[in-house]
Amino acid sequence: MESKAYRKVINSWAMYDWANSAFATTIMAAVLPIYYSTIAEPVLTKTQSTAYWGYTNSIALLLVALLSPILGAMADYKGRKKHYLTYFALVGIAATALMFFLTTGDWLLASLLFVLGNIGFAGANVFYDSLLPHIAKKDDIDQISTRGYALGYLGGGLLLAINLGMIMFGPDHLTELMTRLSLASVALWWLIFSIPLWRNVPEPPRHILPYEEGKNPIRSGFKRLVETFQKVQKYSELFKFLIAFWLYNDGIGTIIKMATKYGDEIGIGQTDLIGALLLVQFVGIPFAFAFGWLAKKIGTKNSIYLSLGVYTLISIGGYFMTSSIHFWALAFAVALVQGGSQALSRSLYGRMVPKAQSAEFFSFYSVSGKFAGIFGPLVFGLVSQAMGNSRLGIVSLVIFFISGGLLLTRVDEEKGIRVAKEADARAITK
Repeated sequence: MESKAYRKVINSWAMYDWANSAFATTIMAAVLPIYYSTIAEPVLTKTQSTAYWGYTNSIALLLVALLSPILGAMADYKGRKKHYLTYFALVGIAATALMFFLTTGDWLLASLLFVLGNIGFAGANVFYDSLLPHIAKKDDIDQISTRGYALGYLGGGLLLAINLGMIMFGPDHLTELMTRLSLASVALWWLIFSIPLWRNVPEPPRHILPYEEGKNPIRSGFKRLVETFQKVQKYSELFKFLIAFWLYNDGIGTIIKMATKYGDEIGIGQTDLIGALLLVQFVGIPFAFAFGWLAKKIGTKNSIYLSLGVYTLISIGGYFMTSSIHFWALAFAVALVQGGSQALSRSLYGRMVPKAQSAEFFSFYSVSGKFAGIFGPLVFGLVSQAMGNSRLGIVSLVIFFISGGLLLTRVDEEKGIRVAKEADARAITK
């Protein structure tokens, strides 16, 4: 039975998914990609606009991937996971608020603000995810992780629905203003609903390694990274999982980021594009919870395999997509598996992470996802330019789902958990 205090901490942690998922829906997936085309295409072609949006995503993810390992190690050493989360979140919130000022021709400024916003969004998530193994009981971690994703779907979906109403049902001459207000609304939503986490989730105890006592935090951060890479065999199961995640998350991330631009390129209207993404948000809520239940019945890894099989079919279906009905059908299929695949990946990884180095290891987790995200949109953009359309780009994602799933079969979860516990036993708690 969950105590009242435990529920308060868990729910406050999960509410941050509600808060920042507005960025994922309105900024990353729906409104900004379409608005980017509107402000870019007076000076760029449709194909160039799609390609440049892919390059913008790749640059943003590369910068996060380079920053997060050092910051994660420093956060562990200094015991300031919540502080680092706050710094990054405020950067993302500020960049998002400034998107209100984007107008026709400002595609380069839009790219810059998106890069800064994505750094804030993804960087804060490193430290948000790293709190999970500290606040969750071992038997609850799958369900708590999926609870966060479900709340994220609901929160992101609600604001997207509001924004869609503003854009689609307002006067035609105010469409651009409503779009800009929608972008700015994400910053306010993100700020307000982050407050429960800031107030109620405790900073985890500071765990330092024996050689770190009294050392400089930056130097110790680098030393932690070196130590981790030198002892990679010790965490062999964890790193095998990271490579598997790198592969299949490349495909998942590319579908999330490029679906709207791809649909826009083949002629699907704005109402159908945003409406289908709204469908993903609300259909995704029960299925995120369902995957938490499914993991108890058939196991976490088996549930992930199921989601990757569905994603493979989605990629193949995307190649043949020609109408809005097809886009809605594929969006529904994404809704079935998106939250579950990501939530269970997070919780599976969390089981194999030493708590004394949770921010550092979750930064590696983030780096794996971000480097994957770099290559997915980049390949998508290059294929789009080379072929004159993006159909081959969408079907090429199949290889990432298949290869990632095959490598996941080689991960020994129980061994990974045992090694993490042994590492924690040697840490010093302060």
